[in-house]
Amino acid sequence: MLKGLFILCVCVLPCCLHAQNPTGMLSPPDSIMKNVDTSGQRDIIGIGLRLSHIHLKKPPQVRGRRVYYSFIPLSMTVPGGGAALVTATTAGIYLGDRKTTYLSTITFSPSTNFRGQYNFPFHTNLWSKGNAWNYNGDTRFTIYPEYTWGLGGDKPENSRILIRYSYFRFYQNALKRIKPFLFAGIGYNLDYRINIRTDNDTISLQRYSGYAYGTANRSNSVSSGVTFNLLYDTRNNQLNPLPGYYWNVVYRVNPRFLGSNDFWSSLYLDFRKYISFSKKEQNVLALWSYFWTAFGDKAPYLDLPSIGWDANQRSGRGIYTGHYTGQTLFYVEAEYRRQITSDGLLGFVVFTNANAVTEPATNRFSYIHPAIGTGLRVKFNKHSGTNVTLDVATSGSYTGFYLGLGEAF
Repeated sequence: MLKGLFILCVCVLPCCLHAQNPTGMLSPPDSIMKNVDTSGQRDIIGIGLRLSHIHLKKPPQVRGRRVYYSFIPLSMTVPGGGAALVTATTAGIYLGDRKTTYLSTITFSPSTNFRGQYNFPFHTNLWSKGNAWNYNGDTRFTIYPEYTWGLGGDKPENSRILIRYSYFRFYQNALKRIKPFLFAGIGYNLDYRINIRTDNDTISLQRYSGYAYGTANRSNSVSSGVTFNLLYDTRNNQLNPLPGYYWNVVYRVNPRFLGSNDFWSSLYLDFRKYISFSKKEQNVLALWSYFWTAFGDKAPYLDLPSIGWDANQRSGRGIYTGHYTGQTLFYVEAEYRRQITSDGLLGFVVFTNANAVTEPATNRFSYIHPAIGTGLRVKFNKHSGTNVTLDVATSGSYTGFYLGLGEAF
């Protein structure tokens, strides 16, 4: 059944990528952004204010511009036992006229699983006045124990080993608009992993994976490089994308003179399309695909393409993060989003995704790994379109639960 759903998704995706937008606005003029009337909608913030009888005279402002905040703290159980504390804070702000400027977002979502894993990620996606510039960044510090399965797609669930390390990431990019919706620019990416070792020193990561780079016991791995970016984006809200396109191309070069252990490069291609079937309510088919490959044979093991380690770590719901790693990874996902209540407070999604990685011996795609899932949506902030998302997904051998603010893609 899972393979059938994946095949259907693969067959439908290319057609939808070239299909006409049912709303008739395939590529809107640069000076006209898609605005949503929120006067008849409800959200958690509004309900909470009414129940507590709190009346806000003025919304929070920064330099005269309204800021839309969303925050959730929640403790929940996780598959396999134990618990996790997840928090997420998002702030959305228009840095220019909302008719000509996309919504800028800042997200901070620390979490812990109470078993030695701590994650402190800070994401920014800023649009200057009139969308003249886009500045996006990803800064995080993480203390990991995590599982790895080695290279290739033929890896059963019970063949994993536990590795530990500390991880610091610093990604910053600046892109300038060169024509409506099209941006180009450069950036700097740093991945620094400290004291990489297996949970049991008698089993080395190098011997287990059969990979020579970034796997020495109790070693550090440094990848420091520049990126060349090309972006086409007709969405005006990444927290809850409206109909439109998103294409992102990132070529990364990691020379030794910038601090990398060895020279290597990579290419990341990200394509998304959002098709709306209604002008009055949310009724959207969202499609996502990315291709990620590392060139040469000296990329550190933990920097190789791996499921769940995409730019925003939102892919592969229903598949354990890092389960499939290879020199090249291909991913595809389709998600149907529909509101339940007419006021937009409640909604649901159903989705399917799949990935494939190349085999170390043949460098070919030999296995497909599909997953399916569903989720509930609760409108947290109607002005920024922010939803509280609670999803469950399974690939058969693994089931995962996912909590967040904003859509997965």
